Amino acid sequence: MDEDKKQWQKKDIQHLLRSIPSVEILAQELDHHGLPQPIVNSIIRDEVDGIRLKIKESQKPLPFDIRKSIQEAILRSSRQRIQKVLNGTGVILHTNLGRAPMNTSVAQHIAKVAQSYCNLEFDISNGNRGKRGLYAEKLLKSICQSEAATLVNNCAAALVLILKELISDDRKEVIISRGELVQIGGGFRIPEILETSGARLKEVGTTNKTTLSDYEKAIGSETALILKVHQSNFAMEGFVESPTRSELSALATDHNVPLIEDLGSGAITQTQEWKGTPNEPTPELVIKSGVDLVCFSGDKLFGGPQAGVIAGKENLIKRIKSNPFFRCLRCDKLILSGIEYTAESYLKKSFRENVLIHSIGNPTEQAIKERADLIVKSIRSNRLKCSIQSTFSTVGGGTLPKARIPSFAIELSSKELSSSKLQLALLHQCEPPVTSKIEDQKLLIDLRTISPDDDDALIQLISDLEGKIK
Repeated sequence: MDEDKKQWQKKDIQHLLRSIPSVEILAQELDHHGLPQPIVNSIIRDEVDGIRLKIKESQKPLPFDIRKSIQEAILRSSRQRIQKVLNGTGVILHTNLGRAPMNTSVAQHIAKVAQSYCNLEFDISNGNRGKRGLYAEKLLKSICQSEAATLVNNCAAALVLILKELISDDRKEVIISRGELVQIGGGFRIPEILETSGARLKEVGTTNKTTLSDYEKAIGSETALILKVHQSNFAMEGFVESPTRSELSALATDHNVPLIEDLGSGAITQTQEWKGTPNEPTPELVIKSGVDLVCFSGDKLFGGPQAGVIAGKENLIKRIKSNPFFRCLRCDKLILSGIEYTAESYLKKSFRENVLIHSIGNPTEQAIKERADLIVKSIRSNRLKCSIQSTFSTVGGGTLPKARIPSFAIELSSKELSSSKLQLALLHQCEPPVTSKIEDQKLLIDLRTISPDDDDALIQLISDLEGKIK
């Protein structure tokens, strides 16, 4: 009897395997969600192979809906496209959501450059070949009040490039405080990034206290430079100590070694003027304090596209630009045009062109609350309860970790769904997707990080969500 059952199961499984439709048939039946045919075919094959393997390994018929499984896989792939997302998290520089958004005028300027030929490496004045990025460098030099400036594709690349140029076979040691061996986003750690340049780190001090004498004792014949890394994504308080930049600069000068600082955040304005945010050192301040080279991100507090800016002594900048590795890290025409436009907005004092600065410093709590009132009154839904909730936004992007900026949010609740399931519904059922945050088990859509231009769309998305909730 058991043998008969095994035979029956084997025949049943074989029949089930033979009943799976071909890739061509499934491709015709399913919604491609705009994906190219080769991608859809690949997804179908992978899903069918996975289902076949599960059936064979289980040795018994499995309840499944192959079309539903494949359709969900196609949908997941379509969601991997870079697309617009409404940021209701209240995190202004949300790394996962692309950090600093661009003003329409900046995006239009970049689009104009992208849609035509441009003078990327062409000197219009004489008709000869030119050098890329000269105007951007001039703007950054003015903003940082430095002897020279240049830029590459991100801040980590800038730091690696600096080290690759300044270390040598007989001088590979980079002195750094243990309190500055930070971890940045995506699990990357400063020591690991620096070691890719061939540098050998010489750690000094302790996590919470590093003195000037710690640095002085560490300087030797193999010292290439002193590196300071700004603690931009965390804060230390209490029993802490570290020498000032001026003290480190004097020490570095006495021993004829350069002082370099990775500033990371790239604040250009006085951040303490924004409500709820502490002071953040600017590149200009750092350079005036005696630092030889500073590097910072273009898409953090600077508010531009992703880039790594290097500013400081002209002789060091020239060396860096002549390093063959510089070509591997250079910016393209789109990044350069975006950096130029953003830098010009600072020099022209036209901060309304900078969405980041507007998001942090300009909207009053009252203005956000008025938007929240209007949105709540406009939403049409019987199954979703909408109300206004006070909250705090954060800067994010590894900057200003102690900043808490007062804001207001739309609180959504449902008798049928928990806050976490409602959060997924906003992501999966809305187009564009809406991100949110959960505080005290309440689902909140922080309006500080949603453009007023998207308020009407948000009202419609929440109103329509009622019919999509299962």
